[in-house]
Amino acid sequence: MHSIVSLVARILLSAIFVTAGVSKISGYEGTQAYMESHGLPGGLLPLVIALEVIGGLAVLLGVLSRWAGLALAAFCIASALVFHFNFADQAQATNFMKNICMAGGFLLLFANGSGRYALRPD
Repeated sequence: MHSIVSLVARILLSAIFVTAGVSKISGYEGTQAYMESHGLPGGLLPLVIALEVIGGLAVLLGVLSRWAGLALAAFCIASALVFHFNFADQAQATNFMKNICMAGGFLLLFANGSGRYALRPD
């Protein structure tokens, strides 16, 4: 059961990042402007896209998933603090907690590894 649940968890954790990374490519200028409006350099966007797409695929496929999980956990926490720290706005507070929860899932992946059903089990 542990191996199947680990696979399902990796699929669920990776889905949002692969799709978000790909959508940032098609909405590049808008995403760049959004980042800049929060005080971040727009030049970081290619790194964000790479982390979301490559990290998400690594988690999905179970290749270096512990390290991808750790990187994505840090990304989730940083994103929560930079983009969703306005607790007066209920939607932002919910997004903050969503990011923190995803970071927790990624930290579990880092601690426990990808499970048996992975291209490179760890």
